[in-house]
Amino acid sequence: MEGKLQLDGRDFKFDLNEPLSIGIPLKNGKNNPNCFYASPPKFMPYESGDFVGSIKSGSPVNFFNVFFNPHGNGTHTECSGHVFDNGLVMAGLLKRRFFSAYLVSVEVNDGQPINAGILAGVPQGIESLVVRTVPNGIDKIARVYSGKSPVYCEPELMAAVAGRGIQHFLIDLPSVDPESDGGKLLAHKAFWNYDGIDRTRSTITELIYVPEEVFDGAYALEMQFMNIELDAAPSDPILYRLEEK
Repeated sequence: MEGKLQLDGRDFKFDLNEPLSIGIPLKNGKNNPNCFYASPPKFMPYESGDFVGSIKSGSPVNFFNVFFNPHGNGTHTECSGHVFDNGLVMAGLLKRRFFSAYLVSVEVNDGQPINAGILAGVPQGIESLVVRTVPNGIDKIARVYSGKSPVYCEPELMAAVAGRGIQHFLIDLPSVDPESDGGKLLAHKAFWNYDGIDRTRSTITELIYVPEEVFDGAYALEMQFMNIELDAAPSDPILYRLEEK
């Protein structure tokens, strides 16, 4: 099955049978990213009377309760309802799910925020920006960020992203803002509240993981996330390699 998109006046196609997931699978227990001191996810069989919803416990089916925090336990996509009291939730937020995207890798240093210089090589007209930080160790899929003051984005970067009309920003960090900033959340707000422009359909996705074999450049992006009435939803963004027609 084939998809199509236009980028910079050129026509491209992409193979829907060759998805590149950049979401981190959510697991039971501590083998997940941990941010903001969130409790680890728990997958627990439902219990009622003599019924225990686990095949291992004799049930005919597995029937589990799942407890997790979208922001603190793994890949998640959030809307402006995360930082503004506007009633927006992820359910029903997007009218379409496929977008043009550009992947850029950025070398980071502890204590140094990511700045607008990363946009230098990003083509105009891109709808989504995917940021992979380097070093890019596989330990990111279960890294403990809580209390470590991880790298974040300058508000000027997020304002520049918004100013270029980029609708979706995806990054492999816990947050575009510092772990502790006194509740200012300047980078989030710069992205969603730019120059009076309606950006209520724009999203930020955090805690992605882009494997090394996925090279920088242009892609098609499919935004996959749970249809849930919360400010953030667990997500599994998908990239597709482009081929010029």
